[in-house]
Amino acid sequence: MLEAIILTVITAATPLLLAAIGELVVERSGVLNLGVEGMMAMGAVSGFAASLTFGTPFAGIVAGALAGMAVSLVFAFVTQTLVANQVASGLALTLFGLGLAGLLGEGFVGTPGLKLPALFIPGLTDLPVVGRILFGQDILVYVSFALVLGVSWFLFRTRAGLVLRAVGDNHGSAHALGYSVVRVRYLAVLFGGACAGLGGAYLSLAYTPLWVETMTAGRGWIALALVVFSSWLPSRLVVGAYLFGAVTILQLHAQPLGLGVPAQFMSMLPYLATVIVLVLISGNRRTTRFNTPACLGTPFVPDR
Repeated sequence: MLEAIILTVITAATPLLLAAIGELVVERSGVLNLGVEGMMAMGAVSGFAASLTFGTPFAGIVAGALAGMAVSLVFAFVTQTLVANQVASGLALTLFGLGLAGLLGEGFVGTPGLKLPALFIPGLTDLPVVGRILFGQDILVYVSFALVLGVSWFLFRTRAGLVLRAVGDNHGSAHALGYSVVRVRYLAVLFGGACAGLGGAYLSLAYTPLWVETMTAGRGWIALALVVFSSWLPSRLVVGAYLFGAVTILQLHAQPLGLGVPAQFMSMLPYLATVIVLVLISGNRRTTRFNTPACLGTPFVPDR
């Protein structure tokens, strides 16, 4: 029973972690992209369609990442080249992504998909309890942890990461030193789009190998909340993702245990937890200022 619960938590947390780690990099560069939900939806439908077309779920992984990048490129052009409002553009991106994904995926509704296979390591995957948990996951679970480690190393151990953080904290000074603020932010937004697309692809390839229009179910908004919850630190993002993943799957195990809690209340728990966390964080000024990029959401025009 414990093993099954842990495996379900991992499955529920992985798309959140994938989408949130990308958004963390985007916000570290000073850009606020509220279109994570739309990018995840595009990643989900593209991943599902590509896996059926090419006959392998690994094609779906690539397609999901590319779809997320393509949609994020629209956002980058509108906000960085045309200098449009980032909040309004992000909300429009969510609506655009959800609508386009619904249109593209209309013909795939009810079609069984290809499930992303779990790894099997002889002698390790067969170990009691820890075998399937540590050595029997699908590749995107390990990719999510690799991304966390890679992003942490990039941000705090490399010159390029220092430049990205400088752009997010003071884009005027970074520009005066000769760094291309717009280029850095373009690259960050594209990376965030790829991660969101992977998170969406995970939903249609591993979480539930099928396509339904509402399968993202607000996970993009939870990913955005996780970035604030983690204080823009990759290591804390893992804790937050798995905490929210546990809350998400609680509804699946509460009813069999006979707790007598209405199913509707259990379904709203992840979103209720999101609101409560954001309220608690916003009430603490020290927490909100800690690691918050100073130029987050502020447009940059080189000639001004």
